[in-house]
Amino acid sequence: MSKASTADGHDELQRGAGGALGAEEAVRAWRRAADSAVLLDGFHALKHALRFGADVPVALAVDKAAARALADDLAPDVAGELAARLVEVPGDVLRALVPRLHPTGVAALAGRPARADNLAAIGRTGRTTPVIVLDEPRNLGNAGAVIRLAAGYGAAGVATTGSLDPWHPIVVRGGAGLHFATAVERLTVAELPDGPLYALDPEGADIRGLTLPDDALLAFGSERSGLSDALRARADHLVSLPMRPQVSSYNLATSVGMTLFHWSAHSTHAP
Repeated sequence: MSKASTADGHDELQRGAGGALGAEEAVRAWRRAADSAVLLDGFHALKHALRFGADVPVALAVDKAAARALADDLAPDVAGELAARLVEVPGDVLRALVPRLHPTGVAALAGRPARADNLAAIGRTGRTTPVIVLDEPRNLGNAGAVIRLAAGYGAAGVATTGSLDPWHPIVVRGGAGLHFATAVERLTVAELPDGPLYALDPEGADIRGLTLPDDALLAFGSERSGLSDALRARADHLVSLPMRPQVSSYNLATSVGMTLFHWSAHSTHAP
């Protein structure tokens, strides 16, 4: 995936780049760029963003030595890059810059991937892994968990419809920075890419009798209201997950995980 970011913020981030920054310079760079950049909240979000090629010019830590020890232990593949970028700042300073300080005492800013690159990844002809479609999702944490699942299964991308911003800081926190391991964009139903659309619905055919194609769009409605009328009209197939009678629904991320596992069990392209 390209490292290109949105126009706003990228230049600001670049002006503040470099592991040799002093604490005051790093904080100034953060404040210039924070409104338009992606917040990486915690060591694991930063680790994944670096691992999957994100632009991360500003990275702060309350205890740089502790963060480096975590990297040596859990992410030696990016330990050198992380050490070069981290700038140590006092805890009260970092707390003032983020909504809630992560227990690891680490936070960073990244440039958001270009929308055109994400759309190309989601819509490319001959996809060999599915696109996950979240139809008007409501819960930010659940959306993040789905993006984490999609990255783990190597999905081509995650598209959301409706008003929820899939790059909201709470979504990025829930996804542990794995937005950069797949393509994540908000689209209208009319903008969804080509491909057979399988929508999860209690009245659909039992998924256990189906093979989901590699280029499928796998669509999931909100837990409260299910599929929107527009998405249902666009669907080629309605599919149901096995569920005990009188149980109302599964958590959204659970439904996505079950569906991706079923796809992976029949695909030669699954990780």
